[in-house]
Amino acid sequence: MSGSNALQLASRDALRAAELNELLGHCHACWDEERRQLSRQLHDSVGSSLTALTMHLGLLMQKMPQEPALQDRATAMKNLLHNIIETNRAMQQRLWNDKLEFLGMRVALGELVAQFGADHQLAARAILPDDEPRCPRSHHVVLLRALEEGLGNIAMHAQASAVDVIVDDNDDHIMLTVKDNGIGPGGQRIDGPDKHGLRLLRERAAYLGGSVTLAAGVDGGAVLTVVLPKPTA
Repeated sequence: MSGSNALQLASRDALRAAELNELLGHCHACWDEERRQLSRQLHDSVGSSLTALTMHLGLLMQKMPQEPALQDRATAMKNLLHNIIETNRAMQQRLWNDKLEFLGMRVALGELVAQFGADHQLAARAILPDDEPRCPRSHHVVLLRALEEGLGNIAMHAQASAVDVIVDDNDDHIMLTVKDNGIGPGGQRIDGPDKHGLRLLRERAAYLGGSVTLAAGVDGGAVLTVVLPKPTA
């Protein structure tokens, strides 16, 4: 192959890679927006209807005869409604974390770490900036998804008893580090055949000009690091 043909092929490959990167970025943005809209619909429609049903049932329970069989059936219905409301709330949270938009990234990440520690009965610590980081909403979304992915992998694979989540914010970059004291990544790589979540996360970060790494910790465990550059003014 001549040098000219090689340059043309390299140029086409680079253009193709750029097009695919742009397409993936667009797909991620669309998926995020669809999940946000669906979460909002579950809150506004299903959530409101369930709350109204609970209120109506409470009024009925006050008016109905005090027969044990009727009261037991009404109580069972009330408990069922409560379970459905909690399931709906959990589905909303999994689809989209509204705290990211209404309370900011620091609150969203901090509460996610605290909830993870409570759910899995391990020490979970979050070291966050004193002030809300100044970066685009897209950066906040990627960091939240990165934390969700990292904590999910720790829950499934790490056998850890402690997790540290650190956000470093400066003028040029924002960096998220998720460290655990578990068994470590071993030979696992982000581009491994079974690491689709991490690979998607890597593409999300790359679309914003950032990077994702997974490595063994100095004292054991695994370290997931996401670095995103801040846009220049």
